[in-house]
Amino acid sequence: MSARRLDLEALQTDAGSRLDKFLTRHVPGLGRHQAAELCADGRVRIDGRRARKSSVLGVGAKITVEFAEPELLAAEPELPLEVRLERSEIVVVNKPAGMPTAPLATAERGTLCGALLARYPEMQGVGHRAREPGIVHRLDTQTSGLVLAARSARAFTRMSQALEHEQLQKRYLAVVSAQGLAESGEIARALAPDPAHPERVRVLEEGDGSGYARHKVTRYRLKRVAGERALLELSVGSAFRHQIRAHLAAIGHPIAGDSVYGGERLPALGARHALHASELRWPGTTSEPGFAVYEPLPPELAALLEQ
Repeated sequence: MSARRLDLEALQTDAGSRLDKFLTRHVPGLGRHQAAELCADGRVRIDGRRARKSSVLGVGAKITVEFAEPELLAAEPELPLEVRLERSEIVVVNKPAGMPTAPLATAERGTLCGALLARYPEMQGVGHRAREPGIVHRLDTQTSGLVLAARSARAFTRMSQALEHEQLQKRYLAVVSAQGLAESGEIARALAPDPAHPERVRVLEEGDGSGYARHKVTRYRLKRVAGERALLELSVGSAFRHQIRAHLAAIGHPIAGDSVYGGERLPALGARHALHASELRWPGTTSEPGFAVYEPLPPELAALLEQ
């Protein structure tokens, strides 16, 4: 299998940094776990010598990273695909609950990415990873709703920047318990992976110094109360994994059906939880029109508010 090489140099601001942290800062799309794997496989060298993830960098150190060229993801024309907006360089689709947005490995099947490639083969090679062609943002497997994908590298860069600068607006609908819920609010809490429970994330307390922490904000407003349940509309910017789910659980209102974060048990929903990506908006530029796409609450979630 062929490989590609990346050459980096440690600057004054990098002095004293661990190698794995340096790599996550300077290699787009690379996580700490992936950086550690590259080091363990002998694919990272400092000044020509094989390096460990814990190696400490000095000013001027030459770091080389060798990436194996990934296998390409296979198109899956047999999978359904609900297109809500199609343009020459972007597409917005409605992902059903239960379908992963992207595979964990290129051999995995049954994902939204496989369905997208079957209809838009030009997405192959677009994006940060071969297993996530065109995907600008992701939804959890059991979350339904709108996903934006790019059909060209130029569009991927433009939409990724719009997401990072919160020009791409994302709104969600969630069903939670109504008791004691304010009309509107803002949850501003830091999040980090939970090493003891990989399936979830932690909401950190003030002063927690976790190196993985990301300070994130979730805003909500109450749309409807139906008995003991309420329908919330939520907005986030460039979101952290499980952000809405963890933030709502932290204020005592976990999402209905979300067993990972202590939500109300609802056997009728099966494995899914009551979170739905309902709206995507982008204002556009002087040369490109914006868009606004809305996807209503799925029937099985709307039924929760009618009981």
